[in-house]
Amino acid sequence: MDTIWVPEVDPTIKPKYRAVVAAIRDAIAAGRLGKGAKLPPVRELGWTLGMTPGTVARAYTLLTDEGLLSAEVGRGTFVAGDTDPQPPLNLIEVDPIPHTTGGDSFNVNLFSPHLPNMGQAALIRRLLAEVAQDPPSGMMHYPSRRGAKAAREAMVHWLRGTPIGAVEERDIALSHGGQNAILLTYQTILKGRRPVIFVEELCYPGFRRAAEVLRAEVVPVAMDCDGIIPDALAAAAERYPEGQIICTSPEVHSPTCGYTPLSRRQDIVAVARAHDLQILEDDCYRMGEAQSEGYRALAPERGWYATSLSKTVTPALRLGCAIGPRDRSGALHRSAEHSFFGLATPMTDLAAALLAHPDLEPIMARCREGVGEYVKTAVNALGSFDLHWRRDVPFVWLVLPEGWRASAFCRAAETRGVRVRAAEEFATRTAQTPHAVRMGINAGVSLKSFAAAMERLRDLLDNPSEEIGV
Repeated sequence: MDTIWVPEVDPTIKPKYRAVVAAIRDAIAAGRLGKGAKLPPVRELGWTLGMTPGTVARAYTLLTDEGLLSAEVGRGTFVAGDTDPQPPLNLIEVDPIPHTTGGDSFNVNLFSPHLPNMGQAALIRRLLAEVAQDPPSGMMHYPSRRGAKAAREAMVHWLRGTPIGAVEERDIALSHGGQNAILLTYQTILKGRRPVIFVEELCYPGFRRAAEVLRAEVVPVAMDCDGIIPDALAAAAERYPEGQIICTSPEVHSPTCGYTPLSRRQDIVAVARAHDLQILEDDCYRMGEAQSEGYRALAPERGWYATSLSKTVTPALRLGCAIGPRDRSGALHRSAEHSFFGLATPMTDLAAALLAHPDLEPIMARCREGVGEYVKTAVNALGSFDLHWRRDVPFVWLVLPEGWRASAFCRAAETRGVRVRAAEEFATRTAQTPHAVRMGINAGVSLKSFAAAMERLRDLLDNPSEEIGV
C-alpha cells in the first residue's frame, strides 16, 4: 500500500542519513509504518526533508541490508514482511549462473581470469534497484556529457592514487570496458590511409583486434623481461615512419606477468618523443598498487591510459575509461560520442553510485586476497617449473620444459579437463613465440577444484607422453 508518511527526523543525530535510519526504525517499531507500507521515493523524501537524494538512498540501503526494508525493481521501497533478513555484505555469495561459479567442477577453464564474488554482486544488485526506482538521469533522454558527469567524477575517485598525472572528470571518456577504451584511443589518434601501431612482440590480443577494425598495420617490437627494448623500438620507428602509437602494459604485462621498471619507461618515452609516437598504457590487469609512474605522468603530452573494472570488480558491467593528454580530451570525447553517443544512462547512474561507494574498496581488497589464494595454490603445484607469477595478478605464465610444444601441451591439458592459452595467441602470426602458456586464475570454481586441476597439470609435466613435441 502507498503511504504519505514523513519521518520525524532528530536534527541532533549526525550524520543525517543515520537520523533518517533512526526515524524509520522508530516508525516501524511504533506501528506507524506497517509491513508492506511503501516509503516515499528517494528524491521526494529528500526534497521534503531538505536533504540530498544520496543521503536518503544511503539510509534506505542500510535498512534494506538489515532486512527492515525491501527494494523492488520498478515498484519502490517497502517495509519488509515476514522474511529472513538479507545476509550482510561481507558474506561470499554463489553466483547462480550455471558456469560452475563457486562450486566444484572437474572441467576448469583458465582462458580468462574469473574473480571471486566477495560481495560485489550483492552491492551491484542493490544499486541497480535504487537506480531503477529513482534514476538520476531519467529514462527518456539520450546520454550526454553533462548527464555522465557524476559517473566521471566517481571514476576519478576510483582512480585516486593511480600515478598517471592530474586527472579531472573532463579528462575521462567512459567506455564499454577496456577493449572499447583502446579502440576509442586509436580512433582519436590514428590518421592516414595505413597507420602503423607498435606492440610488444607478446601482448594483449585486443591491441591487434582493435587495429584490424580500423585497418591499421600492427608491427611487433622485440622485448625482454623489462618490456619493449628501446633500441628495437627506435629501429622499428625508423623502418615504419607511418608509426603513430606504442601500445604497452607496463604494470602487469599480459601474458608474461612482467613489469617495466621506471628507467626503461623513461627510455621508451625518449624514443617516443624523438619519433613523435603516442604511448597507450593498458592497465586493465593490475589489482594492487602501481609500482611506478604511468606514461601519462611521464609524458603528459603523449601519454594515454586505458583501464576497466573487469579484473578488479566484475567484467559483466563492461565499464571502463580512456584518458588522454589534457589538450586531446575534447577529441577523445568526440570519438566516444560519434561512435555510440555515450554509455546508457542507467549505466552511468550505476557507475556514479558504485565507483564512489564506501563498500567497494574493501570488496576489491577481498577480491585480491581471494585471487592470491588461488595463485598460491598454482605456485604450490607448479612452482618447481619455470612459472612466472605475482600474488595480486589474476594469471600465471608457464614456460614449458624442453621438448614440449605449447600447442601439444594445450591439447593434452584439455583432455585432462583444463583449458589454457598458448603463447601463440598473444603474438602476430609470423612471430617466433616461446613454448609457454598463460593460465588465468579461475576463482569461479572452488579452490578444491582449482587445486585438483593444477595437480593434473603437474602430473602432465612430470610424465609427458611421447607426442609432447607434436
